Amino acid sequence: MTQSVFNLDLDDSGIAVVTIDVPGEKMNTLRDTFADDLQALLDDAKQQSVKGMVFISGKSDNFIAGADVKMLDSVERREDALAISELCHRAFFDMKKLPFPTVSAIHGAALGGGLEFALACDYRVCTDSDITKLGLPEVQLGLLPGGGGTQRLPKLVGLQKALEWTLTGKQIRAKQAKKSGLVDDCVPQTILLKVAKEFVLKGKAKAAKPKLDRISQLLESNPFGRNLIFKKAQENVLKKTGGHYPAPLAIIKAIRASVELDELKAYKTEAEGFATLVMSSESKSLRGIFFATTEMKKEWRNDDAPAITKTAVLGGGLMGAGIAHVSAVKAGVPVRIKDVAEQGISNAMNYSYKILDKKQKRRILSKADLQQTMNRITGTTNYSGFKHIDLVIEAVFEDLSLKQGMVADVERECQNNTIFASNTSSLPISQIAAEAERPENVIGLHYFSPVEKMPLVEIIPHEGSSEETIARIVNFARKQGKTPIVVKDSAGFYVNRILAPYMNEAANLLLAGEPIEKIDAALVEFGFPVGPLALLDEVGIDIGSKIAPILEQELGDRFKAPDAFSRLIDAKRLGRKTGRGFYLYDKKAKKVDGSVYELLGVSPSPRLNKSEIAKRCVAQMLNEAARCLDEGIIASPRDGDIGAIFGIGFPPFLGGPFSYMDKLGANKVSSEMATFANFNPVFAPCAALVAMADAGASFYQVTPVQQTKPVAEFDEQEEVTVSDGEALEEQTVQEVAADTEAVADTVESIKENK
Repeated sequence: MTQSVFNLDLDDSGIAVVTIDVPGEKMNTLRDTFADDLQALLDDAKQQSVKGMVFISGKSDNFIAGADVKMLDSVERREDALAISELCHRAFFDMKKLPFPTVSAIHGAALGGGLEFALACDYRVCTDSDITKLGLPEVQLGLLPGGGGTQRLPKLVGLQKALEWTLTGKQIRAKQAKKSGLVDDCVPQTILLKVAKEFVLKGKAKAAKPKLDRISQLLESNPFGRNLIFKKAQENVLKKTGGHYPAPLAIIKAIRASVELDELKAYKTEAEGFATLVMSSESKSLRGIFFATTEMKKEWRNDDAPAITKTAVLGGGLMGAGIAHVSAVKAGVPVRIKDVAEQGISNAMNYSYKILDKKQKRRILSKADLQQTMNRITGTTNYSGFKHIDLVIEAVFEDLSLKQGMVADVERECQNNTIFASNTSSLPISQIAAEAERPENVIGLHYFSPVEKMPLVEIIPHEGSSEETIARIVNFARKQGKTPIVVKDSAGFYVNRILAPYMNEAANLLLAGEPIEKIDAALVEFGFPVGPLALLDEVGIDIGSKIAPILEQELGDRFKAPDAFSRLIDAKRLGRKTGRGFYLYDKKAKKVDGSVYELLGVSPSPRLNKSEIAKRCVAQMLNEAARCLDEGIIASPRDGDIGAIFGIGFPPFLGGPFSYMDKLGANKVSSEMATFANFNPVFAPCAALVAMADAGASFYQVTPVQQTKPVAEFDEQEEVTVSDGEALEEQTVQEVAADTEAVADTVESIKENK
């Protein structure tokens, strides 16, 4: 009998091979009809002489990639979310109660609901392929696994691994899955079905004990040890999340229930937690981020634009090294690094080697893969080897004449259609292109540090940039694993423009007597990965001092940085790179350097509470974000939210500055800014925000998502697909893991103070 998703084929030995194949789609997903389809399959199997059942995918590169996330967005009541989890529980319990053994034969992704499906089988066999990955990444959506994952996983791999994997959303590779007991065997794809059938012949599986080392066995076998495990997990979660994300705590509670409550109550704990999280504002914000990034993938597409196959980077510093790395590793193209000194080239190449070597030691890639990747990176102190380069990315310090000279060099040494992209953080691209012979090839490509981890890149066309140039750069940025936003050519672009007043306000608070550690703690408690003064130490106080005058000259006095900061530069207190800034740094830790107060002529005298400090700093960022939208610097509130989250770590659980303002209400935001403006006119709410408050409007209500300059038009009736060919309407937990992991990477990268 053939079902819409499950296709049963009974062989001569009585083994039913069930092919899972969602019709017309690239990926298998669990949809709202899944439970009915599964029940029909099981009823059919019971009518036949079935000795066992093997589930295998009809797709070439995935088993079941997850659940349909859009299904959750349509849920309006908690009761409906609860029903989804309970329906999955019943469906998987029906599988477990079958009178014959069941086996999942896994090749490719088995994630989220896909892995929960496999966990409900008696056995799991997977291929040893690199594309085979297993995991429960729901936490990255602000959710917990709602199909029994928190209950069945600990019984297979133990409490500690189950906590680690579900709290991080980690994807497990095939050999690690076998070693941990998550799967029963790991074999070449050519014999996957054969081995799966052999497991059927073993009969119904007995409850397996986790493969634990002696210490883990000791801890997990008694209530005192288990209590220690859960206590430590909760402490770590609160330390990393600041209590802003409810999903990790709900996961701990559900996994704890799996060993402390009877089965019925334990599964009810998971279902109740899932339902609560689906309705939470945090999960809605994280799901919104995912849908926004997915929607952005269809914009600025031009499949006819020439591909970028060879690149070069000017400058072997940290930014240049990072850009070269993502070009060679993620985009997989040859990269030529030019620096004035051999040492610069060596440092840049060593930067990539260290990252790849760590992966090789962790057996994520082989020695051959490492060498093959490193072979893509070469260096030169002149322009040799540049003749056939498609894209040159400049990553040197902020000097307009230097950058203009590099444009001339590239136009002389490269092809007529070679793109010159500047990684400038503040200089208008029109000025860099002012003396170019082929200005249509000049564009801005602004990365964030560390480049290999920060997912955002700002693409800045000037008025003369061609649409083909924009399309080629957008395509290439995505190949590098980046989320690109196209922004208008203006000083500071978008991210640095909203960051500068935020940092300036933190500096003003310091000069008014608020302690350094109190200011930073206030913004961390608000939800930022690190405080503004700690961040300035990481960026470099001298770097900030070079950007500030450019912004002030182009945008006005509200960007003027405090004069007192020049004393820090004169004293060589530039931040972490010199061992001291606002903080003192050594190999073990950092601590506030009390002498900085005397240098700045400040006597610490705290007056404001942390909430007031956070509101003042954030107000400056929100006001500038609203201005950027009003001036067309960004195309939509969506772009502004993604840019702030992926670029500077704006709290993801708040959804971004525009989503946050919509939650507060424009009237409240405008009113608070007007109050602050009584003591400093720079806080005066911008005209656009005032008008929105007067109209009782919201950003997402009045400003529909749109493109600044669409390169490819799409028929409204056409099914728009993302870059890998999957329909936008069929979003899975696997895709969520790929995109929302970027949020976690952003936060962790900034926290790591790299």
